[in-house]
Amino acid sequence: MKDKIKKVVLAYSGGLDTSVIVPWLRENYGCEVICFTANIGQEEELTGLEAKAIASGGSKCYIEDLREEFITEYIYPTLQAGAVYERKYLLGTSFARPLIAKHQVEVAELEGADAVAHGCTGKGNDQVRFELTYQALNPRLKVIAPWREWMIRSRQDALDYALEHNVPVSATTKSIYSRDRNIWHLSHEGGVLEDPWQEPEETMYQISTRPEKAPDEPETIEIDFQAGIPKRLNGVAKGPISLLTDLNRLGGKHGVGRVDLVENRLVGMKSHGVYETPGGTILVEAHQALEQLCLDKETLHYKQAVALKYAELVYNGQWFTPLRDALDAFVRATQSTVTGSVRLKLYKGNVILVGRKSPYSLYREDYATFGEDQVYNQQDAEGFIKLFGLPLKVRALVNIEGKGRAGLPEPDYSEFKRD
Repeated sequence: MKDKIKKVVLAYSGGLDTSVIVPWLRENYGCEVICFTANIGQEEELTGLEAKAIASGGSKCYIEDLREEFITEYIYPTLQAGAVYERKYLLGTSFARPLIAKHQVEVAELEGADAVAHGCTGKGNDQVRFELTYQALNPRLKVIAPWREWMIRSRQDALDYALEHNVPVSATTKSIYSRDRNIWHLSHEGGVLEDPWQEPEETMYQISTRPEKAPDEPETIEIDFQAGIPKRLNGVAKGPISLLTDLNRLGGKHGVGRVDLVENRLVGMKSHGVYETPGGTILVEAHQALEQLCLDKETLHYKQAVALKYAELVYNGQWFTPLRDALDAFVRATQSTVTGSVRLKLYKGNVILVGRKSPYSLYREDYATFGEDQVYNQQDAEGFIKLFGLPLKVRALVNIEGKGRAGLPEPDYSEFKRD
């Protein structure tokens, strides 16, 4: 295969791994290397990245601002679905990879490349997320995964290779955490986290205040939704980037959104990670609160089952699949009435729901009140309870008799007997 590759598009972050992949591809495949970088709100310095890619041996570097597409086409559908992996993980890295891979494929087609490459390790989930997207969108492209081929096995190996090939990198062996950041979250792995018994170091956290040191007074905010999409913060209309940026700032200030999770990776092993998702945690709480008002019981309960499957698909990199498209259609139908306002208090790591309202609310005070009402006849409950509990009554009577009989007169079937 190495002899057949002429041009490859690399998913390029500018970090140590992808920086050394550029000369490695040229050295081992003899091919032209085009770098592709997606701006999805990682807050890393993108200035000078193109020059760095070219200095590393790339022929050119595409840098695309995908933040709004990331929020509207990936974050919001997952938020509307209520998808949370293993009860805690809000899927920040999981749905970012298909977006990056999609645009990487587009660049490959534009440039006439015959291969794509990524810097994911052979132990992680990201390799699957990238490669399933490649297969779904252009299976003719060959895939190169250096971590499954090369002899580099450590950070020091990578630094040595960079030095040998004059690759400009700023990484050092002192960095102990593997991090992934975008506008939705920041994840941490490695270092002391490899022992789940150890408490994470406070210096590890980057975007959230320690709850004990957060402001002593709660801060109340209000979020307006339209058809399941957040549109306003504290009465001010905001675009997707601005709204999520502001919520990250507010949530981070109050220590909101820290998650410590031992999760089951797709590749079979468990891993320990810590996530910071301040704005996302606020939006999930607010959206769920509004659905409590606006969705009927059967839809809400069925949607909870859909959310589990949706989260599994996203985590496993199965974004571009017919099933996720079908689940999306169901979710969109449920969101047509999820319009209204939610009021929350942020206080020392907590998001406290203090109010919600909607013009489509199915909650009726005149039915639910404990006070006097004119719309509900409490005597109607007696017949309902008798019918609802009839299977329990029959089973109890059978058990009391102990002989598989209820102790009631046997029915007379004689008139149905044949002569």
